[in-house]
Amino acid sequence: MKIALVHKRLDLRGGTERVFYRTAEGLLDRGHEIHLFCQQFRIPPPPGVWAHRVPGFTRPRSVRVLTFAMIAPKVIAKHNCDVVMSFDRILTQDTFRTGGGPRKILLEKMKKHRGLVRRLWYSIGLYNYLAVRIENLQVRGNQGSKIIAVSEQTKREFMELYDIPDEQIVVIHNGVDTVRFNPQRRLNEGKKLREYLNIPSAAPVVLFVGTGFRRKGLHRLLGLWERNEMPGVYLLVVGHDKRLPYYQERWSGHKKVIFSGPQEKVEDYYACANLLVLPAIQEAFGNVILEAMASGLPVITVGGVGAMDHVDGALTDGILSNPDDPAELKTKISQMLDRSRWSLLSRKARETAKKCTWDNYLDRVEQTLRECSKQSSATSPPRPSLAGV
Repeated sequence: MKIALVHKRLDLRGGTERVFYRTAEGLLDRGHEIHLFCQQFRIPPPPGVWAHRVPGFTRPRSVRVLTFAMIAPKVIAKHNCDVVMSFDRILTQDTFRTGGGPRKILLEKMKKHRGLVRRLWYSIGLYNYLAVRIENLQVRGNQGSKIIAVSEQTKREFMELYDIPDEQIVVIHNGVDTVRFNPQRRLNEGKKLREYLNIPSAAPVVLFVGTGFRRKGLHRLLGLWERNEMPGVYLLVVGHDKRLPYYQERWSGHKKVIFSGPQEKVEDYYACANLLVLPAIQEAFGNVILEAMASGLPVITVGGVGAMDHVDGALTDGILSNPDDPAELKTKISQMLDRSRWSLLSRKARETAKKCTWDNYLDRVEQTLRECSKQSSATSPPRPSLAGV
């Protein structure tokens, strides 16, 4: 197949961006002709992949989301691809892979945890209005197209909000590289990183990995260390946030809270930790959860996260019933760090992650694209329009 893959940028910094790149790479290896359509190419595309730049403005965000949604389909149409898979908000495609839940539901969740000014911005900001409007047209205006959701909860949210029939939306979980993320790294790389960070070899380490600290729930975790409720436990924060310098300055005097910023070799940070905690306000799949489990780390996170669709037994103890309850969070951290249970939890986490291969992911994506390619050969439905926005 001649496949068009669409996202606003080619990069490896975010979870969706990494899956976008891996999808292009994997489908190319399976013999397909892959064309990438992006507004920005921050890294080179995989060798053998065709790259096409979508013109438009990158700032402000409201203009970027509008121009990309309208212009990308026109650029794609010039190349006569068999099937179009979008990882972003555009007006027409054959398959829309959503890396999160519906934008409207995300905004409602974020409003509950922010002040008045921020809540107003979520309600009346032009960017959010356009994002919701375009998503609405993208989902309702493409009859016969498929939606790929990354979790069962995301599927339910789209079905309920947009009245989508069950057969139009399929859940495909991401994969994980179990060679790169491996418990064996604890013996060397993990030990060396602890020495570099001045963390005692026997000290328990809680790891947080994420971009956008507020949405990922870091404030829920930091509160425990701010109140000195986790004596002897180190908190290691990896990832980027626009307020990262503030966080680093604010916590510079706390010896057991370390902000390391974004890291290319994040696998070494899993290797030096004992537990991943991601008490997110909103998280659809959570690639870091699979990476942590592949590295032999048990995980604490919120319910409905796609990567946790796979867990059973003792690992379900890591699912928070009330993420805003600091007492529950503290109790679960203590339970998961219990030395008498940790080896069992670590082994179970690794076994669970090994079931989530990229080959399984690509099998499901390839099947969906073939189905959509057959559908796209029929008469196409009327093109959605942003008239009236």
